[in-house]
Amino acid sequence: MTEQKKQWFELWFDSPLYHILYKNRNQDEAVHFIDNVLKELHIEYGKILDLACGKGRHSYYLAEKGFDVVGLDLSEQSIKYASTMYQLPNLEFYVHDMRLSFRINYFDYIFNLFTSLGYFNELKENEKVFESMHSGLNDGGHILIDFMNTEKVIKDIVPRENKEIDDYHFYIRREILNGKIIKHIHIGREEKIWMFREEVQALMPHHFHTFLNNTGFTLVKEYGDYALNPFHPKLSDRYILLAKKISV
Repeated sequence: MTEQKKQWFELWFDSPLYHILYKNRNQDEAVHFIDNVLKELHIEYGKILDLACGKGRHSYYLAEKGFDVVGLDLSEQSIKYASTMYQLPNLEFYVHDMRLSFRINYFDYIFNLFTSLGYFNELKENEKVFESMHSGLNDGGHILIDFMNTEKVIKDIVPRENKEIDDYHFYIRREILNGKIIKHIHIGREEKIWMFREEVQALMPHHFHTFLNNTGFTLVKEYGDYALNPFHPKLSDRYILLAKKISV
């Protein structure tokens, strides 16, 4: 039996080159965002799931603040790094597919940060993520989804970009195709060349509203940036939604 071909996100997110390309993401901004969320939602204690946690730095920040935190990610290399680097008694990391349930009726909050949805071939696949989040939450628990503002991203798209980071040359080409925002990423160093791609579905607010309605959530609020200002579809940098699990 032949091995099933891996999805682009299984290959790219597990590559050390992914972390090199995005090494300059603003950690101060991310910490400020989480502080704003905790203040806005009046979160002082509880169990938090960091879904698609990457290398775990935000899980660790939440655990340092006293929350019981679990970080899940599909990337074995990222979870291996996180488990080694960040060790606290109230912090756990596991390799896990976000479309599958994890700990039923357990968490008070589930965070999905920094555009960690929309990776799939079918829109319905995203609904599986919302179903798994619903099953993982206590009654009355909340999800916080941080996604790009797709309308603005499409309007401002940069078709080609070159970067040099740590002696690696990144050649990035972007296109909108079949309802997806696609990055073709060519990486060169000395005599070696690597090729990856990112494919993120061009999800709009109405898609998220459908996912919520179909999986037992009610929308609480929408924000447009990490300062948690109101969302404006043409101007906001982010699309951040807060929703509550409907008790059955």
